[in-house]
Amino acid sequence: MKKIVGIIAFLFVLVVGGVYLFAQERQLMRATWLWNPWLLVKNEERIFSFLEKKQISDVYVQIDEEIPIDTYRQFVRHATEKGIRVYVLDGAPHWIETNEGIERLFRWIDRYESAAEQNEKFSGVHLDVEPYLHERWRTNREEAIVSYQTLLQRTRQLSSERSLRFEVDIPFWFDEVQYVNGNLAEWVIAHTDGVAIMAYRDEAKAIINIVKKEMNFAKKYNKSIVIGVETGQVEEGDHVSFVEESETYMNEQLAIVQQHYARTKSFSGIAVHHLEQWMNRNEKTGEGGMDE
Repeated sequence: MKKIVGIIAFLFVLVVGGVYLFAQERQLMRATWLWNPWLLVKNEERIFSFLEKKQISDVYVQIDEEIPIDTYRQFVRHATEKGIRVYVLDGAPHWIETNEGIERLFRWIDRYESAAEQNEKFSGVHLDVEPYLHERWRTNREEAIVSYQTLLQRTRQLSSERSLRFEVDIPFWFDEVQYVNGNLAEWVIAHTDGVAIMAYRDEAKAIINIVKKEMNFAKKYNKSIVIGVETGQVEEGDHVSFVEESETYMNEQLAIVQQHYARTKSFSGIAVHHLEQWMNRNEKTGEGGMDE
């Protein structure tokens, strides 16, 4: 009997220990959005100083065709040297009207990649479309969803042809949107390589609860989820953004979220929206790095 109990105890230690090591060894992302790429022209050094201080691993960088391609190439090269992955970021609600927006973006990507060295390559494409901000979402939601899905399918095709990872931003409430054939959040997760959920709440428990369905969808399709939080001023209410809380409090809440989902394979990390306002906030308050 003692021998059996000993074997069971040993197996339990192995299982628990394995889960613990799995959670510890996973390299979880710490991402952010760079919506104002002119900051790269003005002061790239300031950008990298902040990214390193915040231990950022992934940056979604807005593409502006007025900025010289060499500016992006230099940024990606320096980011690669620092172990930071850079994604092409673009999209707008009107992109659901035609494919012109995405086709134009990939023409830019092709020009960029044609002369890029290996350490200047983008890691993927990160789309932020937000179709619910388009008038069609109010007047004919079914048509708007079909147009949105068509856009994502085309983007997936173009990304795959170039061996680029394809990711999309979605709001947490997409899991409440039903279309003819199913659930919109599930469809997006199934048809992309990964999603960043705009889980805009300022308390860990709320963040954990509003992404549960997406986590299950991601597990079903073996896809990855990044949980995004807001740091800027918003109109939806005080509970949506960390703008009124300290960075220390935000990091404490994010640590709880990360700990909660540490054993969830589909959970890939945290993203903070967005770089410029996050930097300005830190400079205004004098707050420092991740461990404060």
